[in-house]
Amino acid sequence: MSSVRKYFYILSLFLCISCVNEEITSSDTIRGNFEALWQLMDQRYCFFDYKKEQLGVDWDEIHERYAAKLSPDMSSQQLFEVLCNMIGELRDGHVNLSAVYDLGRNWSYYEDYDRNYDAEVVEQYLGKGNDYLIASSLKYRILDDNIAYVRCESFENPLGDGNLSLMFDYLKGCNGLILDVRNNGGGSLDTADKLASRFTNEKTLVGYVYHKTGKGHNDFSKPEPVYVTPSDGVRWQKKTVVLTNRETFSAANDLVKSMKCFPNVTVLGDTTGGGSGMPFNQELPNGWGLRFSAVVFLDANRNHTEFGIAPDISVSINPDDVSKGNDTIIEAARSFLNNSLSD
Repeated sequence: MSSVRKYFYILSLFLCISCVNEEITSSDTIRGNFEALWQLMDQRYCFFDYKKEQLGVDWDEIHERYAAKLSPDMSSQQLFEVLCNMIGELRDGHVNLSAVYDLGRNWSYYEDYDRNYDAEVVEQYLGKGNDYLIASSLKYRILDDNIAYVRCESFENPLGDGNLSLMFDYLKGCNGLILDVRNNGGGSLDTADKLASRFTNEKTLVGYVYHKTGKGHNDFSKPEPVYVTPSDGVRWQKKTVVLTNRETFSAANDLVKSMKCFPNVTVLGDTTGGGSGMPFNQELPNGWGLRFSAVVFLDANRNHTEFGIAPDISVSINPDDVSKGNDTIIEAARSFLNNSLSD
């Protein structure tokens, strides 16, 4: 089974399991909405044990602490704030509460760290007008030292096989390739998997996946292997450097997880933002939307990547370089690739 088909098979299985669970019923009251959210998370969120190990999260203790903040005459906005603060304790960028007037979120995975990205400087590397080419969400050009630079901003839009083959054919004369996924907040796992398939010549184990099978915090399926299968189109055969920062999240984090399994790939920059749980959506009695991580993806060594993936080479942006119009991380990648030519 290909990795993409496995993703959707596992998600479909999870949805079927959720359908047979006893429905959580609560009234549309202050307490009712609070209990509905807490129970939905308690029964279906997939990282409780890991978050307890890493952060000391005790979901039962959190229930008691936040229940004490409720009052029958509190406003909708006040309830929203309490609920957002409660789920924020999980420090999970995939856990959100949405109302018509706001989106509750915890973006500490990047807000608490250096950005290691400057959009204006990156634009200088891409150039202006027709200096670079565009294929869906990819922008690419050949730098003056014959290194290919590919900027991948998002996986929200699909990548066509034709787009990718034409791009790699255009870049085939380059000495190496830089794939910049900094500030890529994710999108479709299918799209990330399709891009990864252009960097391997053999079916490669890139991780494992498992899902909830019951209401208990430890009720999970057996981990199943996930593979990246080589594309039938043009594949990149030379050295590649993947650039990352703390805003490399979700499907982009998954791409980095896969790319680290390929022998010609080096990850350079900062630790990714993580986000390794596939999100799922449900509604509270008052209509607010709750999104939470429901399926767990591990790396090839069965390690969690929920809190990010460390680079092979750690490099941070130097403000002095930025003031001169240079991106420290891109320049480090260029030096690495150019030096590897003489190895």
